[in-house]
Amino acid sequence: MFPVLRRARGRGRTLQPGEAILYPSLILSDGVSPAMSSLKRASRLVASVFSTTPPPSLRGSVASHRAYILLDSPSSPSDSAFPSRFSTPLQRALQLQVTRWGGIVNFAWTGSQTSNIESTSVTAFSPLGGHIHFPNLSLSNLDEVAEKLRQHATDPPAMNASEELHIYVCTHGARDCRCGDLGGKVFRALREDLDRRVLADPTGPAKSVVLGEVGHVGGHTFAANILVFPHGEWLGQLTPEVVPRVLDAILSRERRPFTALDTPTCPEFWRGRMGLPKAEQLSLHASSQLT
Repeated sequence: MFPVLRRARGRGRTLQPGEAILYPSLILSDGVSPAMSSLKRASRLVASVFSTTPPPSLRGSVASHRAYILLDSPSSPSDSAFPSRFSTPLQRALQLQVTRWGGIVNFAWTGSQTSNIESTSVTAFSPLGGHIHFPNLSLSNLDEVAEKLRQHATDPPAMNASEELHIYVCTHGARDCRCGDLGGKVFRALREDLDRRVLADPTGPAKSVVLGEVGHVGGHTFAANILVFPHGEWLGQLTPEVVPRVLDAILSRERRPFTALDTPTCPEFWRGRMGLPKAEQLSLHASSQLT
């Protein structure tokens, strides 16, 4: 559970439990200031450089989940005002419900603010149902939307086909500097490459790509991380230099949720796939290396 955010003392009223707000100068509910958080992150980074512990494996590093649910963020995760741990009453209430059947809730930014603390739009993906969108989510209709999300992920009446391809880059710099630095560079490289492709072929596959930024996805040691939907692919350790060939691979594939029968996209950068437990992710990647 994310900590509740409140303003620093002496700068206005203290937020009540359940409230959340974005401010450049704030402290977390555990009393840690932004400066102290930055110092701790730097200390962890230095410790990791000199550590003798083997680094975590990229393969199979995606937590098993049945749906990925994105709430429209009030601001970009790369914004300096976006805290290292951000949650709202709406996000927490939805996460509580979808956790029961394997849903993950995160915040995404695609370039325009259409949400606030009390209401937002929802874009979700699942291996069984594909893509689904809800233009408005609030506490008043949360139970209804949560139930539709459950049905979409566990027992959909039909697969929702989507002509759009969604690519989300973790740029959450306040959570980890590698995501802000490397993620930001990869995001800009993707934007430039997609724009170039659209200019060269206005009706080509790049035209219908939605590019966005996403909050912490886990595994910041694998930055830069991207999530690709409806495929459900997670890729890590990307750099701006590999963006053109990674995009070539992504755009060449069918726009549908992938199953355990589909080969990994870009095996050298492949972290895992939505809908598969770790053992199946590892097995799928291993089998791809034999062909």
